[in-house]
Amino acid sequence: MATIDGRPTQYGVTLKQLRELMELRGREGVNKINSYGGVQEICKKLYTSPSEGLSGSAADIQHRRDTFGSNLIPPKPPKTFLQLVWEALQDVTLIILEVAALVSLGLSFYHPADDEEKPLVDEDEAKYGWIEGAAIFISVILVVIVTASNDYSKEKQFRGLQSRIEGEHKFSVIRQGEVKQISVSDIVVGDICQIKYGDLLPADGILIQSNDLKVDESSLTGESDHVKKGESFDPMVLSGTHVMEGSGKMLVTAVGVNSQAGIIFTLLGAAVDQQEQEIKKMKKGDEAVEITGNSHVSGGKHEAGENHHPPSHAGGAEGKKEKSVLQAKLTKLAIQIGYAGSTIAVLTVVILVIQFCVTTFVIQGKPWKNTYAGDLVRHLIIGVTVLVVAVPEGLPLAVTLSLAYSVKKMMKDNNLVRHLDACETMGNATAICSDKTGTLTTNRMTVVQSYICEKMSKKVPEFSEIPSHIGNLIVQAISVNSAYTSRIMPAQEPTDLPLQVGNKTECALLGFVVALGMNYQTVRDDQPEETFTRVYTFNSVRKSMSTVIPRKGGGFRLFTKGASEIIMKKCAFIYGREGHLEKFTREMQERLVKNVIEPMACDGLRTICVAYRDFVPGKAEINQVHMDNEPNWDDEENIVNNLTCLCIVGIEDPVRPEVPDAIRKCQKAGITVRMVTGDNINTARSIALKCGILKPNEDFLILEGKEFNRRIRDANGEIQQHLLDKVWPKLRVLARSSPTDKYTLVKGIIDSKASVSREVVAVTGDGTNDGPALKKADVGFAMGIAGTDVAKEASDIILTDDNFSSIVKAVMWGRNVYDSIAKFLQFQLTVNIVAVIVAFIGACAVQDSPLKAVQMLWVNLIMDTLASLALATEMPTPDLLLRKPYGRTKPLISRTMMKNILGQAVYQLSIIFMLLFVGDKVFDIETGRGVAQAGGGPTQHFTIIFNTFVMMTLFNEFNARKIHGQRNVFQGIFTNPIFYSIWIATCLSQVVIIQYGKMAFSTKALTLEQWMWCLFFGVGTLLWGQVITTIPTRKIPKILSWGRGQPDDIGAINLGDEKFDPDSDKKPRAGQILWIRGLTRLQTQTSNRTLVQNVSVTGRSPSQDYYMSRFSASTARREKSIPQPTNPAS
Repeated sequence: MATIDGRPTQYGVTLKQLRELMELRGREGVNKINSYGGVQEICKKLYTSPSEGLSGSAADIQHRRDTFGSNLIPPKPPKTFLQLVWEALQDVTLIILEVAALVSLGLSFYHPADDEEKPLVDEDEAKYGWIEGAAIFISVILVVIVTASNDYSKEKQFRGLQSRIEGEHKFSVIRQGEVKQISVSDIVVGDICQIKYGDLLPADGILIQSNDLKVDESSLTGESDHVKKGESFDPMVLSGTHVMEGSGKMLVTAVGVNSQAGIIFTLLGAAVDQQEQEIKKMKKGDEAVEITGNSHVSGGKHEAGENHHPPSHAGGAEGKKEKSVLQAKLTKLAIQIGYAGSTIAVLTVVILVIQFCVTTFVIQGKPWKNTYAGDLVRHLIIGVTVLVVAVPEGLPLAVTLSLAYSVKKMMKDNNLVRHLDACETMGNATAICSDKTGTLTTNRMTVVQSYICEKMSKKVPEFSEIPSHIGNLIVQAISVNSAYTSRIMPAQEPTDLPLQVGNKTECALLGFVVALGMNYQTVRDDQPEETFTRVYTFNSVRKSMSTVIPRKGGGFRLFTKGASEIIMKKCAFIYGREGHLEKFTREMQERLVKNVIEPMACDGLRTICVAYRDFVPGKAEINQVHMDNEPNWDDEENIVNNLTCLCIVGIEDPVRPEVPDAIRKCQKAGITVRMVTGDNINTARSIALKCGILKPNEDFLILEGKEFNRRIRDANGEIQQHLLDKVWPKLRVLARSSPTDKYTLVKGIIDSKASVSREVVAVTGDGTNDGPALKKADVGFAMGIAGTDVAKEASDIILTDDNFSSIVKAVMWGRNVYDSIAKFLQFQLTVNIVAVIVAFIGACAVQDSPLKAVQMLWVNLIMDTLASLALATEMPTPDLLLRKPYGRTKPLISRTMMKNILGQAVYQLSIIFMLLFVGDKVFDIETGRGVAQAGGGPTQHFTIIFNTFVMMTLFNEFNARKIHGQRNVFQGIFTNPIFYSIWIATCLSQVVIIQYGKMAFSTKALTLEQWMWCLFFGVGTLLWGQVITTIPTRKIPKILSWGRGQPDDIGAINLGDEKFDPDSDKKPRAGQILWIRGLTRLQTQTSNRTLVQNVSVTGRSPSQDYYMSRFSASTARREKSIPQPTNPAS
């Protein structure tokens, strides 16, 4: 018989049986488990041990994958290059150009004869007439290929980002008797997983052991209430659900596509194709269900915390995030540019056609000839080309490139961006609400002071100095009443400090035990988790943790630890000098607060109180409770009361050395930093002063959560915005705050109209209950190290080093994105204005555009694709943090930028019109005016105009690098090799086009002298730029600043989610907002979103149908009521 690691290859339970088992709930599930002989027997059938886990051998793990599947859901296959080419071809302006080029091409081969059988066209035109149409056709193909290539590389990069995010997701499993952190995708059936508060469950499983476990299953069922889980009444836990309270161990029974969440996602994915046809027939008003597809089985961005917003904040769609600042301004600006460009394009065609008709049929009195159709097509091509040049199709590409480039670089700065628009939004941040622990501090906690038996110690005392029975109680209390996943590991290097694994506060207490010379692991081995009677896990309401264990000699012992002032109020006894038991009176408590806790807190220490209580069956001492029957452990209020205080310890968590400087930079950059912490107000004040959030003698508020709520609520307990507006502008520290307080503060700042422009708020969070605040914030930062899975799912950016200084880098990159787009716009709008006016005036004055269609397409390629690559990849500089945020109402095109745009346009138009009307005389060459009507070929005259225009455009690219009036336009040029590489390549391409383009580009080779004049005019833009800089910006009228739109001025054009709409290609698209199509295609999340309706797939179990319906309902509800990201994931 075949074996693996000495056990049979055949398991005692099949994949089908396990899937059927996981479809059961509650008592049905318990009965089914019992029918297999219980959880322990199922473990045996899967050849795993509840205490030791799997052997972890490669052969065993692979065999389990082959038998039960791997913990992956195959992602939706990426679009092929040809599909992306087809999408790019859908652009209406390109279609018009293609058709016009095709007609032009066809007419070039049509040579009618007159009455005397003589050709109506000369030999050269007959020979070369096809070249212009072919060149336009090739140019369109080139534009399409470039667009498709960029989309392809963009999608590839985002899939890489998705893989990176998924690779960050680790989970605790027991293998070979040791707790190991492994990637979620490596989990297999038979693994024993440790689950705890804040975890996003990666697979289906059966509980082996649990402590006060509550799970949010709303991502699957739609039910907002937390579901209590336990081995005896509801042992089934499902992938994609969140652990909201407690801890435990589970046996993994289903992974990947075989888990309950995996089955649902697979069914939904399989149903998409069959539903597309049905959706096409549906009315637009029908509701759609949006689901998030992820390559793992997480349920997407669904938080339990979302369902626990404060009542006064709930309701409606108010939780929905607005469009980002840049989105709103770009949308407004695009429509403004689009209207202007479309109007001039139409006028150009109309004027050209009218002039042609008047000249030909009225003045010359000629009859209609078929060859005239070619002239009309040429006029149409010029008009459409003007539209192509006027409408900034390159803007979405510039936005995407800048964001994608920034995201890639931000990873090196410890910012893992999940939603791209958050990167840009961060540049406009005006407020940061930061946690204290781990973000402003090192999260390396150590007990440095203690109070035991009325003896205050500024260092860890010797164990012999403590009465032995009290010392043993303290060691047992700390060792048992902490998560067993928290532990102290030996240092990897002799010079390093011991490694803290798990909750840092618990690690500090365990370190205290070690410093006393005792071994916490020995205590844990004597008291395994399976023997615990009850655990009251830590949460933001309790601010404490309690564990009940059986007591030697009968009865039970309760250990408690938590915030000192909270635990102390529950204490009735305390050990005095020499370990004598004393009653803990109110006066003693007040004296202890004044003499012990407040001095510790003023030193910046977190104070923790450790206490206990005994329940005994026999005669009870004064601090014990006599019991006849087992107490009602659900009566927590009475159970955790009348405690005996063992000790109070002060835990130091030093401020990160780089944080004060980072906060100074924020303050210089116009960003207000607020600390929101659960710590004591004195501890919070001390840390805020060390960080620089507070400065001595400043008139700012430091409030506790209770006082904060008292100030912002009316007599009925309702939050009033006008009361909140009196508090938040001066508030700098909120201590002893709950996640609800944090959410209230963030929402209040965002909704406030107290400031001129709406505040843009960033928030940091690490706990499960921080989810609502992270979602409500304009940018939510989750902690990559200390953060729970729930917090990470709710966030926009993950700080991989949990460091506040990384947020400052995010601000810098965000501002750089904003500036990069502004630089691109400054460059492009100059080209737009010049090209459009030249084509328009040329049509009016000389009945022809000096810039031919194919030439303008080349210019369009320079300013769209190449310029977006060059200008969108500028590196940020520290100078970005020396100015205030732009704000939500400041125009995208500032007056300084408009001064540069109009100033350069005036210079370039003057040069071009001088060359157009007198250039032929200056250079003593044949004029190009009227040549097109006479059927002539390219001329040096119009070639000089084209070449000069391109040279001025290229040199103006240097000017465009500066948008705040800086004189040195070359500063930092060599930090961006992409810029100068593209610039040089474009120059060389222009030389080839001019000298060898001939009929294809309507050019004629220039002499060296003519080239030198073109270069001279080009360099002139740099000199002229210095002249423009001297003009005071304040003299420019404010009305000339563009893109001032508020976020709610325009309908929702989302930079983020790519949504499935089968009718999208049939919708009419106005020419002036064509580029928005590109914006909506941006794949700015790591998870692809798909709209699916009325999914109907046969062959499902009733449980799957139930979850499908619940899942759909819950998702639809969340769309309406929960703060949603302006996305992707990522």
